[in-house]
Amino acid sequence: QVQLVESGGGLVQPGGSLRLSCAASGRIFSIYDMGWYRQTPGKERELVAVISSGGSIAYADAVKGRFTISRDNAKNTVYLQMTSLKPEDTAVYHCNARIRPSRDSYTVTTDWGKGTLVTVSS
Repeated sequence: QVQLVESGGGLVQPGGSLRLSCAASGRIFSIYDMGWYRQTPGKERELVAVISSGGSIAYADAVKGRFTISRDNAKNTVYLQMTSLKPEDTAVYHCNARIRPSRDSYTVTTDWGKGTLVTVSS
């Protein structure tokens, strides 16, 4: 069983910054892509940023130049540094990871965290 636990959300004023963290724990042999998604009420979950195990990165157009994704493979942790925050960035941010739980199997699972709320408001 794998757990993804996010932290770092909160209330911030427009133009401010926050850093989100997501730590994976449990039965893990290796982790492939790790990413951040966000969701607001009545809307579908959308990709914010993703980083591969090799360090390749992709961002949603809405956050390019403002958000930075990174990962610490030794800690099984992915980060999202958010700057120049806007009210439209308000959402629940979910961590996502593709994980191979066992050396003995090539099965890969897609796991989600429960989310952390980011509110951008004056």
